[in-house]
Amino acid sequence: MSEILKSQVIDDIEAAEELQLRPQWLSEYIGQADLKYNLNVFIKAARKRSESLDHTLLYGPPGLGKTTLAYIIANEMDGEIKTVNGPTIERPGDLAAILSTLDPGDILFIDEIHRLPRVVEEVLYSAMEDFNLAIVINREGHAHTLNVDLPPFTLVGATTRNGDISAPLRARFGISEKINYYTEDEIFHIVQRTSLVYETPIHEDAAKEIAKRSRGTPRIANRLFRRVRDFATVANEEEITLKSALKALTALKVDELGLDDIDKRYLTTIIERFHGGPVGLEAIASSIGEEVTNIEDVLEPYLLQIGMINRTPRGRVATSKAYSHLNKSQQNTLF
Repeated sequence: MSEILKSQVIDDIEAAEELQLRPQWLSEYIGQADLKYNLNVFIKAARKRSESLDHTLLYGPPGLGKTTLAYIIANEMDGEIKTVNGPTIERPGDLAAILSTLDPGDILFIDEIHRLPRVVEEVLYSAMEDFNLAIVINREGHAHTLNVDLPPFTLVGATTRNGDISAPLRARFGISEKINYYTEDEIFHIVQRTSLVYETPIHEDAAKEIAKRSRGTPRIANRLFRRVRDFATVANEEEITLKSALKALTALKVDELGLDDIDKRYLTTIIERFHGGPVGLEAIASSIGEEVTNIEDVLEPYLLQIGMINRTPRGRVATSKAYSHLNKSQQNTLF
């Protein structure tokens, strides 16, 4: 089996496991208390009026539960959910084909909605506002508009880049909610729930250790739990202890702040190669061999959150906390 095929199989298995771990109802969802409270009110009001829920935009760093919330909304509204990734909708006809399959009360979930082509986005406006699909058909040089009525539905859009969504599209969402990083205690309870789903007991101190290194992100917490469980299984341990968790996390090179090799290469490059910054994002990406989008969407939000870097008009700058954490000598920097 090729490495690419192996990687795809692993991704498919982990995606299936993520689906198994997802809570189905708001009452089961851990964390995001304010968001949950608001959504519960909006959903109950919509059901009481026998209406579709207003179109909902969920934004925040990856792995925090945007997709999970979309499925929960579908369950709470007693509707079917149809999912699609923004970049796969290349033409208005692609969108029309999806919208034409919707039934009253359905949820259309568009992940990475900021990557919708503008021509597709413009067709979406009337669908969201008036439940009407207006398609321009050009035949033999003559253009005319075909109008198709759509059933009431709810569009749930998810994005890691709220700023990249055009103002006209953003304005058509009646509900807009930011998903924040989770507290360590919330992640601890997520790890405990994951252990019950997998029927693998975990000691409280071991669950806390995984939570501490999960970057406030449920997806990372669940991934670390699975890998720690692998180490415990190979060692013929029926439950996960702190000792086995620490052994696994050390082997995975995830430190006490949740930083891994890529994070450390990123910070070390700024400090050693670029003298602490400021340095442009593309220069960093070229130096460590990572995609710019991966750095912006995955690495930097957490490093900013914990105060390891600052973004300035001239580029990225390592903070004194980064020097201290990596045991590097402080260089001349204003941060």
